[in-house]
Amino acid sequence: MISFENISFSVAGRTLVKNSTVSIPNGHKVGLVGKNGTGKTSLFRLIYGEITLDQGNLKLSKNAQIGGVSQEAPGSSVTLLDTVLASDRERVDLLQKAEEEKDPLKIAEIQTRLVDIDAWSAEARASTILNGLGFDKHKQRLACSEFSGGWRMRVALAAVLFSKPDLLLLDEPSNYLDLEGTIWLQAYISKYPSTIILISHDRALLNNSVNSILHLEDKELHLYSGNYETFAKTRAARMAHKQAEAKKQNLRRQHLQSYVDRFRYKADKAKQAQSRLKMLSKMDPISISSEATLKKFNFPQPEELSPPIVNIQNASVGYGQQTVLNEINLRIDQDDRIAILGQNGEGKSTLSKLIAKMLKPHVGKIIHSNKLRIGYFAQHQVDELRLNETPMDHVQRERPLEKQGQIRARLDGFGLSVEQAETQVKSLSGGQKARLSLLLASLDAPHLLILDEPTNHLDIESREALVEALTKYSGAVIIVSHDIHLLSLVVDRLWLAKNGTVKAYEYDLETYRKSLLSVSTSKKTEQLKPTTTEKKSLTNDEVLALKNNLTRSEERVEKLLTMEETISKKLADPEIYSDNKKDELLVLNIKYAEVRKAITRAEDLWEKAQKSLDKALITKISD
Repeated sequence: MISFENISFSVAGRTLVKNSTVSIPNGHKVGLVGKNGTGKTSLFRLIYGEITLDQGNLKLSKNAQIGGVSQEAPGSSVTLLDTVLASDRERVDLLQKAEEEKDPLKIAEIQTRLVDIDAWSAEARASTILNGLGFDKHKQRLACSEFSGGWRMRVALAAVLFSKPDLLLLDEPSNYLDLEGTIWLQAYISKYPSTIILISHDRALLNNSVNSILHLEDKELHLYSGNYETFAKTRAARMAHKQAEAKKQNLRRQHLQSYVDRFRYKADKAKQAQSRLKMLSKMDPISISSEATLKKFNFPQPEELSPPIVNIQNASVGYGQQTVLNEINLRIDQDDRIAILGQNGEGKSTLSKLIAKMLKPHVGKIIHSNKLRIGYFAQHQVDELRLNETPMDHVQRERPLEKQGQIRARLDGFGLSVEQAETQVKSLSGGQKARLSLLLASLDAPHLLILDEPTNHLDIESREALVEALTKYSGAVIIVSHDIHLLSLVVDRLWLAKNGTVKAYEYDLETYRKSLLSVSTSKKTEQLKPTTTEKKSLTNDEVLALKNNLTRSEERVEKLLTMEETISKKLADPEIYSDNKKDELLVLNIKYAEVRKAITRAEDLWEKAQKSLDKALITKISD
């Protein structure tokens, strides 16, 4: 359990939490929500011990291990799989001791503990986590240094999930993931055996993975039971009640103040007036949340074009000589709302760039309407803003003839205040930078908006505002996003990038979500409606990995059998049964039972490894 008892703490002289008491039971999955800048990440730092309390107590279960995603993405020459395996320090230490230890009794203790922590299935568990986060068997055996920063952060996430801390702290984990990885993470979190506190603006992630919401608002912590939808309804009812009570109190105040103003100086009414003054002084104001109202977006509306506005015919596209997508036959009309689904590396961004005229087809053709204007937003564009310039400067460069009042109106239409309009980009929040990039992408009133992960830096209120704005927008929209809540409210058509092409997906998002979970948990046959019959065939590297696993299994059994023989010899010695060796005899009997248990477990794993290899070799031969 983690308990905050009347806590207050500050950062840089600014009080973030004041006089708050909350207890989170063991095993709870908690979503930590609140407006950006209120102190959610600082609360994590408090739990880690990086900052101290001004008052109160923070209590954790005794010897509880706390884990979170490191801010330093792993970038060494160590493979992804070995990086994740190394995160379980106890397993690593035990394996090293098992190699170095000579005392049979201590070796037996080590092997027993390895069995207890399920050490022999570690590689399979680590591989499953990496696969869920988008790394296939081949990628798992590549060095971390071969991947970009975003992919390395996935490895860091995989490492902390594998280490299974008693208290897992996750700060916006879906920002590193695609839709498929986010769906997998939802299922993983919901089944996690220990306590999780999750900071997220992803409504679907909060709805599908947590059972409590911890809300940080106006420097206070409040714990709500249920997922985010339940919290939103409960809080809305609570706020409506508070507003009604505040209105009643305000009317009562006005009435009392009116009486005091009229009669405080009249001798026959002075006593009553003073009584009402005391009543006024004792009335504690009912505070209404200062949390900002829904932040707006306002996409300019384009004129209507004749359909189709984009028509792709038998096209192939890629980079240089490398082809990424083949046989693309798709069309876009101005009233389309399309989500591109598919795992990372399947070509979603490549297709977006083809449609946006940033790539040309290798073969086939893509026909754009003559007057078509396209707005393109990708996450990297947020990082390419000019840090030493203001939002005013950015818009002025694109619209040199517009007056400052017109530019401020544009910025206001995307939720950027007068003060923020004059602030250098380097001092803006991630959400404010995203708003500026979205404004710049839509300056020309595009007929087609292509949005590649538009919500990564937006809080929940801003995401809801984006949904509303896109619903009102009269142009076509193509979205690549891990935010399934956004997709479910905005899109009405789905494309699936898979097997080197992109085709219409005939089912809905919920079917796609369930199919992904089914594939990742039960490893059944592909359920995403493939156009051709596919036969699973293992690569040479995968067969080699199975062989290595079998060899390790055999070695484990041999080592344990040697230990059993050593203990048996000691138990066969008549001297061990003398009165002065009762304690040693007891220990030997316990160790013998533990080694037998370890042998049974190791032999089971050996048998499974042999069956897996046999099956793979048979499949390989039949191919």
